[in-house]
Amino acid sequence: MSLFSLFGKNNLARGLAEYEAEANAVLLDVRTKEEYFERRIPGSRNVPVDEIGRVKFVVPDVTTPVYLYCRTGNRSSQAANIMKKLGYTNVKNIGGIQGYRGRTEGGPR
Repeated sequence: MSLFSLFGKNNLARGLAEYEAEANAVLLDVRTKEEYFERRIPGSRNVPVDEIGRVKFVVPDVTTPVYLYCRTGNRSSQAANIMKKLGYTNVKNIGGIQGYRGRTEGGPR
C-alpha cells in the first residue's frame, strides 16, 4: 500500500467511477506494454510513460478528459505532468492498479 492510498489520494475505484460518468473520456494505462498485457482495466488504452509523447495519436484533442493509472500512481503522476506540459487541459491521475479488486482483463494468469 502506498502513502497515497493511506490518505485517500489513490482511489482507483472512485477515479474509474468518475471516468465512466464522463462523456468521451479516455482511460489511459501508462505502464509498460508487458504490464498492460498481463492485467488491465477493460476499455483502457496503453501509452507507456516513457512514450507519453505519442499520446497525441491516441488522444488528439487536448481538451478530452483523460484518466491515467499505472501500478502505484507514480508513473501516472509523471505522465499527467508531461501531458499538461504538452497542452492537455483535462488530465487526472487516478492512481494505481496495485491492490485494485475490481474487474480486470489480461493475459494468462
